[in-house]
Amino acid sequence: MTDLPPPPEGAAILDRLHATLTRYVILPSAEAIDAAVLWIAATHAQPAWTYAARLVIKAPEKRCGKSRFLDVIDGTCYRPLMTVNASTPAIYRSIGTDDPPTILLDEADTIFGGKQAEANEDLRGLLNAGHQRGRPTIRWNQQKQQVEQIQTFAMAALAGIGSMPDTIEDRAVVIKMRRRTASEKVAPFRQRRDGPALRQVAADLNAWLRGNMVELEAAVPAMPLEDRAADTWEPLIAVADLAGANWPDRARTAALALNAAREGDGEYSDRLRLLIDCRTVFGDLEAIPSTVLLDRLKTLPEAPWAEFNGTGLTAMKLGVLLREYEIASENIRFAAPVGRVKGFHRAAFTDAWERYCPAPDPVEVTSGDKPYQPYQADVPAAHPRYGLLHAVRLEPYQDEAGTA
Repeated sequence: MTDLPPPPEGAAILDRLHATLTRYVILPSAEAIDAAVLWIAATHAQPAWTYAARLVIKAPEKRCGKSRFLDVIDGTCYRPLMTVNASTPAIYRSIGTDDPPTILLDEADTIFGGKQAEANEDLRGLLNAGHQRGRPTIRWNQQKQQVEQIQTFAMAALAGIGSMPDTIEDRAVVIKMRRRTASEKVAPFRQRRDGPALRQVAADLNAWLRGNMVELEAAVPAMPLEDRAADTWEPLIAVADLAGANWPDRARTAALALNAAREGDGEYSDRLRLLIDCRTVFGDLEAIPSTVLLDRLKTLPEAPWAEFNGTGLTAMKLGVLLREYEIASENIRFAAPVGRVKGFHRAAFTDAWERYCPAPDPVEVTSGDKPYQPYQADVPAAHPRYGLLHAVRLEPYQDEAGTA
């Protein structure tokens, strides 16, 4: 039996980083570990990238290992800039060059959650803009009496309890931490004792990747994802392709797995959640009165609309949220006894459903515990406005005698 050849230099360094990371931190999956390794490595080649992937480390509760994970990243990434409460101007000035530090932002939930969120919109804007090279902030320098451009491009990791703003997660590799069980063991981490070994891994990563910058700048890796997800993952996959061995396959597997997990979270903006829920309550109907749409939205299990903004979703707020998708109510003639009232045509939603919503689950559409059984009737063809549009009456019609 012959010994297997040693892995290529890059693959061997990534393997060492993998072993170092798993010594101190329990991550939720093998794909999450590989993604973290590749993200850390990619920080050492930031001048080669067009896109600076964010790394979001989140957990449902404290004591899930987020800060320890950041400690390991701090020891192995390129020029770490660790902070828990830096001002936005300070971060702008710290980035400053074409070879920026790696921003490590702990306790990010205290920055972007609750009442603090609005006050930190500038920081969120910085993190969004800095995902892509060539998106500087322009400021007037009062002292110099001139306009100056401040660079925003830098890789950044954010750790906190709960989700980050959706615009940040959309530009990120997202890893959801979990609290360790009694059977899951990690080595204790001490900066003074363990820091030198981490810094040696960082030095080896830097020497390897900086020595291959020409190849990395020219890299056009085959991507398993599209659009912004592909932009985010491209640096990580380029590093994996450079490393060789089994890392190219592992990188693409991790990209698909983590992106699918993020899309399956169901953590949508209010607008998108409303759009998805409107599709649910429409069922097969061609039109629906606004009041009925609101009632059915509020009775959807686990939906937020009954308590939305503390008072429940209103017709005005419904219109505001849907307006972003160019969806508006109209006066529609429904079958008696509803008559002519404000409502929505199905056709107004179909383009937005196709463009923005995930594929619907193949389950029966329900309201509460009762299946939808809509009554539908054709508007006469001679109607000057609606033609053959289906009208809708959502409750069985009863005549004055009370018979169906």
